Amino acid sequence: GPWGGGSGGQQPPDLEEMLRRGQDRMKKFMPSGVGGGKRISLLAIAAAVVWLLTGFYIVQPDEKGVALVFGKIADITLPGLNYNWPTPIGTVLRPKVTRVNRAQVGFRTGADNRSSVGSRSVAEESLMLTGDENIIDVQFVTFWVIKDAEKFLFNIRNPEVTVQDASEAAMREIIGKNEFEFARTNGRVRIQGEVKDLIQTILDDYGAGIEVSNVELQKIDPPGNVLDAFRDVQAARADKERAINEGQAYLNEITQRAEGEAAKILNEAEGYKQEKIAVAKGEADRFLSVLEQYKNEKDVTRRRIYLETMRDVLGGMDKVLIDNATGSGGSGVVPYLPLPEIQRRRQSAAPAAGGS
Repeated sequence: GPWGGGSGGQQPPDLEEMLRRGQDRMKKFMPSGVGGGKRISLLAIAAAVVWLLTGFYIVQPDEKGVALVFGKIADITLPGLNYNWPTPIGTVLRPKVTRVNRAQVGFRTGADNRSSVGSRSVAEESLMLTGDENIIDVQFVTFWVIKDAEKFLFNIRNPEVTVQDASEAAMREIIGKNEFEFARTNGRVRIQGEVKDLIQTILDDYGAGIEVSNVELQKIDPPGNVLDAFRDVQAARADKERAINEGQAYLNEITQRAEGEAAKILNEAEGYKQEKIAVAKGEADRFLSVLEQYKNEKDVTRRRIYLETMRDVLGGMDKVLIDNATGSGGSGVVPYLPLPEIQRRRQSAAPAAGGS
């Protein structure tokens, strides 16, 4: 088209050649008696008919027809057979509205824009400054389609260059708001979405009639001349993280062990506490029961307590105490044979006899 956009505009036919051919053909069919003026009129009419027939055009399924008359839009036509005034009165532009176009930023591939063979880096486009003042190498592709054929053809001069420049400007702005490490690791998906929205905003402000379908990051790494140093930094950072993780694991182990010991001590203390409380409660209950019995039978209780006390005091003695037999008239002393003493003497004498 005359504005550098669209495709498929018809070339104006060679009218002189058409008239000459028409005259030759008409001479074959015209009677020899027809005058020269009338013959010219018939040739002119035939030429006009042929010229009008050239106004038919076909719009393919992936295209949209924009019919112009004297350079002004006369109609927007759909796929199929259509008609417009022939050239030079009318012109038809047929942009492909369903084709997905690509704008490469930071690199260039082959002529088909699909093969990675022969890809080359474009440093003036790919090197960008991050929010923490680091340089990063970014390569990406913007995918776009024609949304409004009229705006696409007449509002921008070079759509491909416009999309590429808008994509580069949007990526530089978004990269400049994020830190280096975030941009190359966890922030890739978010950056792609933000760049896509910003490109669409820029193109809508231009009235470009273009819809951005996707932004795909191909590469987002440190510049090539510092890549080795960056890898060393990454290795050191990985060693640091490993040491931190090992220290944390040891801390967790020691802490859990100490917590287990503390819990064990607390459980033992709680058990000892409950034991002492139970013993004290038992002693208190026993005392209360004895007190209750003492209130009912003081003499019996007093003697029982006395006997139990004497049993506890004299229970470990090897002597036998005999109470006086009252009312028998005798002394009440029963001869005592010290059997435990005799047994000890026999046991001590046995080793001596065996040695001799």
